[in-house]
Amino acid sequence: MALDSAVQDLLDGLQQQGLKSFEQLSTEESRAVVDSFKGLQLPTREVAEVIDETFDGPAGKQQVRIYIPEASHPLPVVFYIHGGGFIAGSIDVAEEPNRALANDAGVIVVATSYRLAPESKFPAATDDTFAALKWTAENISRFGGDPTRLAVMGDSAGGNLAAVAALRSRDENGPQISAQVLVYPAIDANAETASKREFQEGYVITSAGMDHFWESYLSSPEDADHPHATPSNASSLTGLPPALVLTNEYEVLRDEGEDYAAQLSAAGVDTTHQRFDGLVHGVYWMSGAVPRSHELHDAVVAFLRDKLKVQE
Repeated sequence: MALDSAVQDLLDGLQQQGLKSFEQLSTEESRAVVDSFKGLQLPTREVAEVIDETFDGPAGKQQVRIYIPEASHPLPVVFYIHGGGFIAGSIDVAEEPNRALANDAGVIVVATSYRLAPESKFPAATDDTFAALKWTAENISRFGGDPTRLAVMGDSAGGNLAAVAALRSRDENGPQISAQVLVYPAIDANAETASKREFQEGYVITSAGMDHFWESYLSSPEDADHPHATPSNASSLTGLPPALVLTNEYEVLRDEGEDYAAQLSAAGVDTTHQRFDGLVHGVYWMSGAVPRSHELHDAVVAFLRDKLKVQE
């Protein structure tokens, strides 16, 4: 399918601005670029309540933000991990999609912070997000949440961390997870796929940029083999929660996400995969610039309402 017209306009604008690939930017510049995605989003919607909480994480105080929609009964919970190539991103950059998700899916969304690379390398991010997931399961009932209906979700690098959180919950006596949502996830540090070659330049994330993210995150090349970095390397995927894996046609991460969906399915995991033709990396955060962003949002909402048994 041809590139979506709104995406083409966006890419043309980025090219005219002279935006460089991430491997050519400093860490501070990369973080500023990722933060600028807030400018590509629709105005934030009101939710009934937004609460900022902190808890004692593995390396000190850690922040979570809780979005609570209007409801009078215990609500399912979505634990959300932001993307940003392991080096950038924050709770703030996903404020708009998280508010929309809480309202439309009828769930409490808990968005977590985590230590970023290169200052904090693997396994800091997965240790932080897993700790925040356990905190959520133990504490969300205080905010009207139902810890027995808990999903993990992330996009891009956050999709990696969400997949790893599901693995760790299974293997380390963690919370019972009802569903996992992986939005164009970064799965394999050593991926050599057709999509990584075909879309290596010109589509928001380049192949060299993705390699740079992994090099910034991993402490050594050997870390790439660890299933907490590359979840597709787990000895078994059996027993993982039902999964929704979303991929986009024009992007380097497409094939590794689809390969992981196939692995999950082959392991007997209830897996739904959907590819969005004509779209590129990052559109989940582009609701204002790319109208078709709602297609990813709607797919997530439908899946979560089904798997978490959201009441009408």
